[in-house]
Amino acid sequence: MSCMIGRWEKRFEIIRILGWLALASLPFFVLALLTSEFFQIFSTVAAVLLILPAFVYTYIVVIWHWKDRYRGRHSDLWGALILIETSGWMKIVYFFRHILPDLRHTGRYRLEPQPPGLEKRSELIASGK
Repeated sequence: MSCMIGRWEKRFEIIRILGWLALASLPFFVLALLTSEFFQIFSTVAAVLLILPAFVYTYIVVIWHWKDRYRGRHSDLWGALILIETSGWMKIVYFFRHILPDLRHTGRYRLEPQPPGLEKRSELIASGK
């Protein structure tokens, strides 16, 4: 269980870092709107290259999250909407309804305190003793 939590914390941290990187593209978009043709092309390409990693990684994390960590009553519905729907709107809705609360450990994704003996027992099982 702790391995899975660690993996998701790492994924959430990557989303945060890529979000800041995508935010850095904003000046390039403004520059593309205000300059001549050569600088427009250069600025637009730079902005897209800064946004693309965050977009692709978050897109993939939505699918991973639904597969591994979804907590709710409509798993089949979300699975169909995420995988079939092509515009991306349902992925955005899923991101705000499930991934952000999981990232912040709120709502249905809040961390439950474990009983004192359970933590030691899971460590023993993991070590094979």
